[in-house]
Amino acid sequence: MEIRRNGSRFVSEGSADRFTGKVRIELLFEASRPGRAQGVSVTFEPGARNSWHSHPAGQVLIVTTGHGFVQTRGGSVEHIGPGDVVVCPPDEHHWHGATPDGPMTHIAIQGEIEGRVVDWEDQIPDMQRPSGVRGTREDASP
Repeated sequence: MEIRRNGSRFVSEGSADRFTGKVRIELLFEASRPGRAQGVSVTFEPGARNSWHSHPAGQVLIVTTGHGFVQTRGGSVEHIGPGDVVVCPPDEHHWHGATPDGPMTHIAIQGEIEGRVVDWEDQIPDMQRPSGVRGTREDASP
């Protein structure tokens, strides 16, 4: 058994080629044999988001605090909030990030295949920001 104490884990900032705005990424656990799962806690400052991306083994997002948006390529923008769980199947192109009015933190768990956990794609231009948002929070406007 290994206990990774709060404050002792590796933390980095999201790179400008993969994120828009300020993003903090904390590595919770990494893929190790025989398991293949990796987990990170990601905090998006207000309005921050990641670029389009996919995961070869899929991804699960668990929103812990704040409110945000998630979208699959070609799909509707969905509002997400605390306690929501987003399940992205393998190779589904998507993005996620915080609403403009506050930060959002989620735990992201993804599997590793042949050394890969994520395939990064193009940034989301500001003009593609959500205009019609679906979800449970009626006042969620980008």
